[in-house]
Amino acid sequence: MAENLSGKALATAIRADVAERAAKLTASGVTPALAIVVATDDDGTLWYVRSIVKAAEKVGVRAVIHTVENPTVEAIAATLTGLAADDDTHGIILQTPLPEGVSLTDLAHLIPAAKDIDGASPVSAGNLVIGTPAFAPATAEACLELLAHHGVPLSGKRAVVIGRSAVVGKPVAQLLLRADATVTVTHSRTVDLPAVARTAEVLVVAIGRADFVTAEHVAPGAVVIDVGTNTAADGSLVGDVEAASVDGVAGGLSPVPGGVGPVTTALLLRHAVAAAEGGF
Repeated sequence: MAENLSGKALATAIRADVAERAAKLTASGVTPALAIVVATDDDGTLWYVRSIVKAAEKVGVRAVIHTVENPTVEAIAATLTGLAADDDTHGIILQTPLPEGVSLTDLAHLIPAAKDIDGASPVSAGNLVIGTPAFAPATAEACLELLAHHGVPLSGKRAVVIGRSAVVGKPVAQLLLRADATVTVTHSRTVDLPAVARTAEVLVVAIGRADFVTAEHVAPGAVVIDVGTNTAADGSLVGDVEAASVDGVAGGLSPVPGGVGPVTTALLLRHAVAAAEGGF
């Protein structure tokens, strides 16, 4: 069976560090503050945002939800512009999904890089590519943190990423390159995707399709990071990897839930505290 690459212990350690740093900031007169801009009434999104607020409260970070009642591009832009100018707001998240006809790329540039704690802006993305300081998208960074926590070496290793989104696929590829892995990014147009995926010693799956990756995609002993969060027919949460199929082939597999997810939330809080400290 594959090693269970759980993120729970790692997330606990990150939150403990965040709480200590937040307490020092608060004692100095600065309360780390995170603003979450929401422009949807999607139940799943609202539950996720509330979970971030609760997690923030536990570590001494003040998290405020800013709901845009009339979520036009102009209204969302006005909210972001106001928060960007607010010295008491240290981190800003523009929560997706956004309303139909509103694109993240239309708005993310309004978040200053120093407050862009989820790496959404073009400036943050560009800095990530060229290797200058920036906040990486938390989900992408969580993949690398999870691999490091479980002692998976990356230098010189063959890594394959399934998915090319700006939120996970592309930034995780950049982070893998920074760790000296040899990286291939695959997608829906990749010819013979299972064969390409089997070249991986480390396989990161972020394609957004439940149980898409099976044993035919995985080389014996490969480490598999499952970024997917999909709702199954019975209401349970499943990943992009068919765990039962891959479990007997992979050397390690991150679970869904309990793998990348808790680490992502913990990293968002760490980024908020780093922003309040004046760094990345």
